[in-house]
Amino acid sequence: MVRALITAVVAAVVCAVLSCWLVLNGWSLMGDAVSHAVLPGVVLAYVVGAPFALGAVVFGFLAVALIGVVRDTSRVKEDAAIGIVFTSLFSLGLVLISVTPSQTDLNHIIFGNLLGVSGSDLVQVLVLAAVALGILLFKQRDFTLYAFDKVHAHAMGLNPRRIGALLLGLLALTAVVALQAVGVVLVVAMLIIPGATAYLLTDRFGRMLWIAPLLSAVCAVVGLYVSYYLDTASGGMIVLAQGCVFLLVYLFSPRQGIIGKRIAASRRRTAALAG
Repeated sequence: MVRALITAVVAAVVCAVLSCWLVLNGWSLMGDAVSHAVLPGVVLAYVVGAPFALGAVVFGFLAVALIGVVRDTSRVKEDAAIGIVFTSLFSLGLVLISVTPSQTDLNHIIFGNLLGVSGSDLVQVLVLAAVALGILLFKQRDFTLYAFDKVHAHAMGLNPRRIGALLLGLLALTAVVALQAVGVVLVVAMLIIPGATAYLLTDRFGRMLWIAPLLSAVCAVVGLYVSYYLDTASGGMIVLAQGCVFLLVYLFSPRQGIIGKRIAASRRRTAALAG
């Protein structure tokens, strides 16, 4: 349970920090594509005894390259290209799992196995998370400038294509970190929901980088404990907790919430009439 708690919190924090840039870039579909496309890479890495991260990064970049090729060489638009590539690669991963002899249940890659995290798995998660989080924080200004204004980033001497490629590489790396917690299917939720929730709570990106991981870590702890006492899927409960928080923020956020905005408008009208 201790290893599960550490893994869940670490994965939640790293995914939440990255999700801030994914939301600003409008890369929700790309996050979905990369997180699913890494599955065959992880399985092949297991087969040859290579690190999971290596296989995930290779297939993450392969997915991005294939999406670009389909989009640029045909009439198919980007959203359709993303759907075609990530479902095809994800299906390839499912096929590889079904034909790969293994002493462990590789289906845990798909659905997560948080309560089965071993000591070596925890070390791998901590190392990968430290690398991903370190690069995100070190290149924070470059990533932020890239998200807000690519033309200005280029004028400042930055290479937008290189920054985008680095961000996609970190996306693949972060997906591996979250695999242990929630599996491939739910990784995209951890990569999108925290950033989207923080985006509704503040207009300042610096605050997003604090709000998103804080909410995500709290949801990880709450979801894990609720799953323990209710005997439910831990990964699913963590994501469900994040979804519930997003719903509350969507409804009651003072500035962006549906109900919150109506309450604020009603108060303004009351104050104007009283004045």
